[in-house]
Amino acid sequence: MPELPEVEVVRRGLADHVVGRTVTRAAILGARVARRHLPGPVDLAARLTGAVVRAAERRGKYLWLVVQGPDSDPEALVVHLGMSGQLRVEAPDAPAEKHLHATFDLDGDERRPNQLRFVDQRTFGGLFLADLVPDPAAATGRPAREWGVPGTITHIAPDPLEAAYDQGAVVRRLKARHTGIKRALLDQGLVSGIGNIYADEALWRAQVHGEREAASLTKPALGRVLSAARDVMSDALAAGGTSFDALYVDVNGQSGWFERSLDAYGREGQPCHRCGRPLRRESFMNRSSFSCPRCQPRPRRRR
Repeated sequence: MPELPEVEVVRRGLADHVVGRTVTRAAILGARVARRHLPGPVDLAARLTGAVVRAAERRGKYLWLVVQGPDSDPEALVVHLGMSGQLRVEAPDAPAEKHLHATFDLDGDERRPNQLRFVDQRTFGGLFLADLVPDPAAATGRPAREWGVPGTITHIAPDPLEAAYDQGAVVRRLKARHTGIKRALLDQGLVSGIGNIYADEALWRAQVHGEREAASLTKPALGRVLSAARDVMSDALAAGGTSFDALYVDVNGQSGWFERSLDAYGREGQPCHRCGRPLRRESFMNRSSFSCPRCQPRPRRRR
């Protein structure tokens, strides 16, 4: 599943190619892509036709377009990318992708392609409209989003790359967690956007094993883990994200290349870039964790 850097790459592409333009025609190809939009695909297409795209927004791994119809208040078109969802900006006469599920024709602009497409091979993703509500971050005194956030994601915490993020507050909440630090990092209600790949990379940089209890770590150590998460995701974003296959692409169909810079994830048996010991793979929540046995020793088991 795409993580924060990959979703941010897509958001930036939408901001460049789609924001400020009007949807002249929307076509939803099948009901599955609109299954989260309870009124159905016909209603979704009708409400988007004639709407202006005001903004492209993201919090953590959640992506949405702020759209406004001629006679309606702004709403959020929430885009769930799932495992393989792609948003592609192309010419309307370009060949249709095999797994094309929705198209949105945009008003004319000779400098940019005029059709936004939603492509999803595995069909776990989807589109739906949601009301915009005030950003919960406003209550904390942190910078809030001008348009608010979709009402469906108010439980999602700010991510390390946005202005509303308060690392000191996250450290205090982590210090109260009697669970493994990696499991805590993946809690999107605590800090959003960190997935399995970047959790492993952050823990490798901070030299902390993922099974270390969050409460057992000092506040400076927790701060180092969070700073490492922010830094590794910033590095990945600069490289266009991490693309393990052709499913992870930006709006122009280009893959990222941060995979070449990974220090831990997916490198079982390869030498640690810091100490040279072969990296290990361990089972974690039906997934895998990768770490260095020397730089990231396992915590001692309590009797």
